[in-house]
Amino acid sequence: MQERAIICICYKWEDEKEVYSLQWDYKQSDKAMLLKFIEVANLATEMVGHNGDKFDLAWIRTRCLFHHIPMFPKYLTIDTLKVARQKFRFNSNRLNYIADFLGLGQKIKTEYSLWKDILLHKDKVAMEKMIKYCKKDVVLLEKVFSELKNHIEPKTHYGVLFGEDRGTCPECGSDDLVRNNKRVSATGLTRIQYRCNTCHKYHSKTDK
Repeated sequence: MQERAIICICYKWEDEKEVYSLQWDYKQSDKAMLLKFIEVANLATEMVGHNGDKFDLAWIRTRCLFHHIPMFPKYLTIDTLKVARQKFRFNSNRLNYIADFLGLGQKIKTEYSLWKDILLHKDKVAMEKMIKYCKKDVVLLEKVFSELKNHIEPKTHYGVLFGEDRGTCPECGSDDLVRNNKRVSATGLTRIQYRCNTCHKYHSKTDK
């Protein structure tokens, strides 16, 4: 039995316009593509995906294991499917539905014949359509992530990452913050909630 492989990978850096694409070679091997993508993944501070933890990253890790390509044991990820399930009550948690719900557009429709033409006939036109479909998914994902972002607790302090003080906004590094609320835990730990006037995101930190 022939092992399944990854046909293409598309990705982009946040706030940049270009969407990059990688694809398997003419022999339908995904090894060279994965070697290139892991170089990119290793540079990322965070990776965003919709069901990315359970599907995309798991698939990539499995194929890298097959090819003996080393990967970090853990990547810092934000999974918008998990966010949708934990924070909201959408009629559907599919990326296409959420994007349409937010007025951001929809995914490109595809048929099974597209996969068939690529797998059985190595059709170049079909491959171009597949990459176009994948790139649209990436753009749509970024738009959805941007809308959900204010409801996601920061995993990285970007202020510190870019050389600013810890007291700056962890999302954008701005020091234009407004004290919004104060909360005291049962153990007496005080946390102050702030709102950033630059990116308008809320965050909290322990009171000194």
